[in-house]
Amino acid sequence: METRNLGQSGLRVSAIGLGCNNFGGRIDIDATRAVIHQALDLGITLFDTADTYGERGGSETLMGQILGDDRKRIVLATKFAMPMDDVGVKVGGSRRYIMNAVEDSLRRLRTDWIDLYQMHQTDPRTPIEETLRALDDLVRQGKVRYIGCSNFPAWQMVEAAWTARANGLNAFVSCQDEYSLVFRKQEAELMPAARKYGLGLLPYFPLASGLLTGKYRRNAPLPAGTRLANTQRLADRYLTERNWQISEKLGDWVEARGRTMLELAFSWLLAQSPVASVIAGATKPAQLEQNVKAGDWKLTAEELAEIDAIATP
Repeated sequence: METRNLGQSGLRVSAIGLGCNNFGGRIDIDATRAVIHQALDLGITLFDTADTYGERGGSETLMGQILGDDRKRIVLATKFAMPMDDVGVKVGGSRRYIMNAVEDSLRRLRTDWIDLYQMHQTDPRTPIEETLRALDDLVRQGKVRYIGCSNFPAWQMVEAAWTARANGLNAFVSCQDEYSLVFRKQEAELMPAARKYGLGLLPYFPLASGLLTGKYRRNAPLPAGTRLANTQRLADRYLTERNWQISEKLGDWVEARGRTMLELAFSWLLAQSPVASVIAGATKPAQLEQNVKAGDWKLTAEELAEIDAIATP
């Protein structure tokens, strides 16, 4: 498994990461254990979860029960800031909330430290300096090793970088955002800003909720049990005329080269700067094997140009 530095930090992560959003929700503890153990066997080191995953706490709880001594082998990433209650108290980036949220995550994960603690969304009610000072304290206390952000507009990511720099605080080393062959708006502002300020990008939804797997066909019934078949809002978002055209043309392109859409989706992302690791979830061990294999294709400059001609932003 290839490893890469996360942005300009010294933190090394596997090129293929494991998204843990299915744990404690779509799959139970036995299925979660099988996925985790297979990920470890394949050399995946980045395990990405969040306090909200698994119906608020379920993912972290199962991971804490399963990892044991293997926790030391991985880069454990989790998140805070999205609602953990229905009354608007357990949410956001205030010092008061962060100090409670991190203790809750540490307890559920059964660990003494978090390798990458990410702010899951912006908090308009709290100044970013307050958030960064709280996170800086956690780093100095040893409870957190590195910090990152997720779903930040480019201007707020830059504001955070400047605030940390001006006040001598630990800064975000990564941003986690949606990015794929059919969702490329990050290339306009977010990615140039991330390169400028030294943040590594961790793309999520690399397969556009399954559209880029090649298993969907236009004007055909959606495969039973799939995400796009079960979630109408995702189907409405991804199954557009533009996306159908791109996926079909890309399907022809990979077929002519004896490759798969999965290989293309992952390898293309890994060829983009400043992508450090591609985060993909799994409900079965076999999916992990496919994901890891998919990242091995090293696309040439000519191939990248051909892909861009098809999947123009």
